[in-house]
Amino acid sequence: MIYIIMGVSGCGKSALGAFLSEKDRLPWLLKLHEVIERERSSGSDALVACSALKRLYRQILLHGSKAFPSSGPDQDGLPASSPDVCFLFLYGDYNLIQQRMVVRRGHYMKADLLRSQFDVLEPPLDKENMLPLDIRRSITDMAMEVEKHIVSLKSSPRP
Repeated sequence: MIYIIMGVSGCGKSALGAFLSEKDRLPWLLKLHEVIERERSSGSDALVACSALKRLYRQILLHGSKAFPSSGPDQDGLPASSPDVCFLFLYGDYNLIQQRMVVRRGHYMKADLLRSQFDVLEPPLDKENMLPLDIRRSITDMAMEVEKHIVSLKSSPRP
């Protein structure tokens, strides 16, 4: 089912959308897992953007429904990472990100919701196969760091 939230400006479309997406996160993460698996099985490279703030969310992206706590004892034995999936963790100071959000236009996420995101953030650990990227750097610098990472992976033998 596709829902279109409509109404005049200021009626709460963005707020309702943000609230519903919070409650509907698991199906969305499972859908992204399907996309990731499809790209992995085809041997394609891909970029996926997702906040993935909690470790459980990152595990769902990697392992799908097997990552759910209610899925049994295997859930604890799931690997924290996959050699062919790397989390690019853009990190930065709350004040810097809040300043950026205040000046941007046309985005559903309002600056006053940022605190709640920082409150629930579980920064990825090294074992989760992540590349930390400091947002104080330019987009070009961060992209070069990612490219270096890609080259280093392609030049090293895979198990």
